[in-house]
Amino acid sequence: MQNTQSIQGILSIGALICLAVGWFNLFSPQLNHILYNIVFYVLIGLSFYFAASSYPNKNYQYISYVAAALCIVGAFLPTNLAFLKTIGLFAGVILTFVARPQPRR
Repeated sequence: MQNTQSIQGILSIGALICLAVGWFNLFSPQLNHILYNIVFYVLIGLSFYFAASSYPNKNYQYISYVAAALCIVGAFLPTNLAFLKTIGLFAGVILTFVARPQPRR
C-alpha cells in the first residue's frame, strides 16, 4: 500500500510539472503540446490505475481502470476524439472523491 502511494505521489508531481510547462509555455510549441496534451494524461491515467487497488468496492476498481484507459488511450487519439481523455479525467477525479477509502478507527 505504501509503495502504491509513493508511485502515485511521483506520478502526480510529474503531472503537475507537465501542467505548469503547458500553462507557461516554457519550451517549444511542439514540446509543450507533447507534455501538456499527452504526457499529462498518461501520467494521470497511470495514477488512476494505481489508485484502483486501494478501493474496497470492485465496481469502483473497474471504473478507475476504465478512467485510466480513457486517459491513456485518449492522449494518443486525434483532436476530434480528445473528449475521451477529458471524460476519463473527470470520471477518475470524481471517483477519487467518492470512493476514497475511509480510515479505520
